[in-house]
Amino acid sequence: MRDLAVLLEGRNLARLFEGLWVTLRLSLSSVLLSIVLGIIVGMFMTLKNPVTRAVSRAYLEFVRIMPQLVLLFLAYFGLTRVFGLNLSGETSAVLVFTVWGTAEMGDLVRGAVTSIPRYQYDSAYALGLTKIQAYIFVIIPQTLRRLVPPAINLTTRMIKTTSLVVLIGVVEVLKVGQQIIEANRYNAPGAALWIYIVIFFLYFLICFPISRFGQLLENKWRD
Repeated sequence: MRDLAVLLEGRNLARLFEGLWVTLRLSLSSVLLSIVLGIIVGMFMTLKNPVTRAVSRAYLEFVRIMPQLVLLFLAYFGLTRVFGLNLSGETSAVLVFTVWGTAEMGDLVRGAVTSIPRYQYDSAYALGLTKIQAYIFVIIPQTLRRLVPPAINLTTRMIKTTSLVVLIGVVEVLKVGQQIIEANRYNAPGAALWIYIVIFFLYFLICFPISRFGQLLENKWRD
């Protein structure tokens, strides 16, 4: 029980929750920026212009091919040295996850918009709706139904991927857990198991309700 008791010593448990707040802050900032920018990029991707298509495709493929960890190192170490920027670990993390999330969200928006059958547009115009009215009352509602479930899935992926920021020195929940383990490695070497179990449940408590919400929406709109 000594290993388990480490969690209740001093402020260890409180520190884990403080680290969880850092994780949530990074995730929510990145998700909100990705949604706004992703909608813009997604609409940009639907344009027929070959130049815009080539640019958007190159951006999407670059982000997908490049591991998020490499992007973090490029932002935190590369931009700092090459351009003399003073970026904190959190700022670098939000920048990288926003770039990644915007590309993924943009592709989701593009897929949702282009999945709307052409006859939906024609039917709206046949009813006398203008192009703007057709988008507001016909196209956008159907697009949202297709977009929300995968967008929620992307949100949970971004929350989990923020654990990579531990490698650039950001003190989030995983880093706090490692600090507690290191401080007790001699007197409670088995504490690592319990600490990582707690971290697992903290991520679960955040991601499961979001995932469940997406499933409920998908089932409701399917009926």
